[in-house]
Amino acid sequence: MANRFQILIAENDPACQTALYGMLSNWGYEVTVAADGFEALSVLQEEHGPRMAILDSKLPGLNAVEVCRRVRALNQLNYAYLLLLTETGSVEDLVSAMDAGADDYITRPFHPQEFRARLHVGSRIIRLQERLALAHEELYEQATRDSLTGLWNRSTTIQILDNEVARASRCGASLSLIMADLDHFKQINDRFGHITGDTVLREATHRMSAVLRKYDAMGRFGGEEFLIVVPGCDLAASVAVAERLREVVACQPYIAEEANCPATCSFGLAWSGTCAAVDSDQLLREADAALYAAKRNGRNRVEVYSPDMAANAVTFSLPQTGAS
Repeated sequence: MANRFQILIAENDPACQTALYGMLSNWGYEVTVAADGFEALSVLQEEHGPRMAILDSKLPGLNAVEVCRRVRALNQLNYAYLLLLTETGSVEDLVSAMDAGADDYITRPFHPQEFRARLHVGSRIIRLQERLALAHEELYEQATRDSLTGLWNRSTTIQILDNEVARASRCGASLSLIMADLDHFKQINDRFGHITGDTVLREATHRMSAVLRKYDAMGRFGGEEFLIVVPGCDLAASVAVAERLREVVACQPYIAEEANCPATCSFGLAWSGTCAAVDSDQLLREADAALYAAKRNGRNRVEVYSPDMAANAVTFSLPQTGAS
């Protein structure tokens, strides 16, 4: 067998367990053994645990039907193929096992080649499930990520902001929103070309992402504009984050298409010590006003929102559901 599938044996009879172990190992499976139903369930719950299991219908501790039921209740993304090994039983018992989530059963005594064929069916189902999971992941990436930079797209970033505002409001925590815009980006495109412009966008994204915390969120808001959601920082720490982002963007020129292209970025910061009295729309407008002030005051700088900025701000439209 080309693929080394992991397979779990949970067998009540030690002699049968030993025989199954030898047979499956000879067929190329990587075999794990469980002594009872509770251990079998524990192994199947592991993140990288076996994707196939042979369960004796007379398992001690937790019977095989209940193991199947609990595994299916987990609703794990990685599907486990469950094969019951049973004595000749009643139709009602077998129906009960299948209803609980068993994929197949085989009765003793069994022919080894028939048993192997059942396992091949299980292997094909697992491969199909893996392809479906990969397709699901790719669709999710397409729906939530910006294709050029790999950042969260606009609608997903707004959703993340909404969630952080709600969380901060419940906990009485602080929350910062930073809006960033690459300076004179049109001139970069006009002078060096759009391919170089795309390279600058990607590299600036990489530089900024590298200095953020794991629980900060950064998304592309549109064009050369970005949003960074920074939870749990006081105002001074939030300004320090924005300054760190500004410095890393401008620290060295961008090399693309044999061009040596300098670039800087302006940042507008909106901060709330408690989000109980603000919402996402307000934070976005405040960050936008602060960014406009940074542009007006010379670019390549960080401005923190103050109420007097609102009169000079440029308005923007919030995205519709599903927008990117």
